[in-house]
Amino acid sequence: MTGVSVLGVPGLPEVEEGADLVALIGDALLAAGLEPVAGDILVVTSKIMSKAEGRRIAAADREDAITAETVRVVATRAYPGGVTRIVENRQGIVQAAAGVDSSNTPSGTVLLLPVDPDASARALAAGLRARFGVRLGVIVSDTLGRAWREGQIDLAIGAAGVTVLDDLRGSRDSFGQELFVTQAAVADELASAADLVKGKASGMPVAVVRGYGHAVVDTLDTPARALSRTGERDMFRLGTDEALAQGREEGRAEALAELAAAREAAFAEGRRAGLAEAHDAGVAEVREAALREGREAGFAEGYERGLAEGWSRGLDC
Repeated sequence: MTGVSVLGVPGLPEVEEGADLVALIGDALLAAGLEPVAGDILVVTSKIMSKAEGRRIAAADREDAITAETVRVVATRAYPGGVTRIVENRQGIVQAAAGVDSSNTPSGTVLLLPVDPDASARALAAGLRARFGVRLGVIVSDTLGRAWREGQIDLAIGAAGVTVLDDLRGSRDSFGQELFVTQAAVADELASAADLVKGKASGMPVAVVRGYGHAVVDTLDTPARALSRTGERDMFRLGTDEALAQGREEGRAEALAELAAAREAAFAEGRRAGLAEAHDAGVAEVREAALREGREAGFAEGYERGLAEGWSRGLDC
């Protein structure tokens, strides 16, 4: 590889629902003198796919749409105009507002992400490969923020025919040291590079990356979803405020459980002590009663005997 070029594709019209993106993008490539060659990678903004797939809704339905697209809330932050929700959507993408966006769409409307960005990428790549007869790749990009970093960048949310993750584990660096962790997020890097010539305000939703053909493969089954670290691999499942709130709630529940267990143990101990005390008191009382009864019986018996003996002696006299 001697160099990589990133070339914006001008001339695309506003995309409407039902549009044939293979035809629109193919024609724009030819008109710009950018007929695809083997190894080209087209980076396509997700919004034009959303428009073609009819994913535009009324802005009034935005909050409900975010809720419908959400499978997990990661963090929320209040601001003067409302609340920002960082969520995981059905594609496993973690971003603000589930990707529901009001930019580059008419006022009063918002766009949802494509239902399946990887499937959208496969369909476009298959169509362009068939039209131009070359092996090319497609990346669908969208704008995301990053934890601990200001600003946003474009990342890959869909891909086809492109190695999305270059696993370098087991290889060696320039000093001969083995790499144990490094996996290059190739599709994300290409999406970010392409946004340098696309951008939100340029009206240029497609770019061609040329000179990086070693990342293009025969199969179209190279999903960008493989880049999402969710589930058990997610090291930051909650925002700070949410983690603190959850910790407090779990601590409170644990404390209440411990208190209930201590109360139950104290009750059981008190019951055992009460039974023992009652038993001892009962035994003592019975013993005292028996002694008293015995004394009374003995007195009576002795008295009777004494009388009898006295009478007997008296008579003998």
